[in-house]
Amino acid sequence: MSRAFTKEIDDAPPPPVPERPISAARNLVTPNGARQIEQMIAALTQQTAATSDGEVLAALKRDLRYWQARRASMEIMEPVAEPETVRFGTHVSIRRSRTVKDIRIVGEDEADPSAGAIAWTSPLARALDGAAPGDTVEFEVAGREEDIVVLSIDGTV
Repeated sequence: MSRAFTKEIDDAPPPPVPERPISAARNLVTPNGARQIEQMIAALTQQTAATSDGEVLAALKRDLRYWQARRASMEIMEPVAEPETVRFGTHVSIRRSRTVKDIRIVGEDEADPSAGAIAWTSPLARALDGAAPGDTVEFEVAGREEDIVVLSIDGTV
């Protein structure tokens, strides 16, 4: 095929890998979250050293920059042995829509809602913040109010 029929864009280098956005919220982490950040940095450093593919290397370096920034800004919050209210780093048992759920309130990078770990910046965690066992909290979900009862609080996450 003649070069006359190619577009300049065909010869352009691939666009750079976009940076991962970093939350503007404080980077609160549990001691376990701090270990997870260190493990991610170690794994990415190892993968970066073992990779020669340019595109893969760019993505790994981008992820490494993200985790290094998160390590630099992390504030490790030690758990409170016997918390009286819901706060960062607590394990909370709630009743929501006749269903009892156990959740842990953790840092943004530690959050895994399917495993019951929610970020302290999530709407549910913010609604529960400061509530004590026996308190009912009104929580707006899908345009309607829902009552959530705090059943118990534990300091272990």
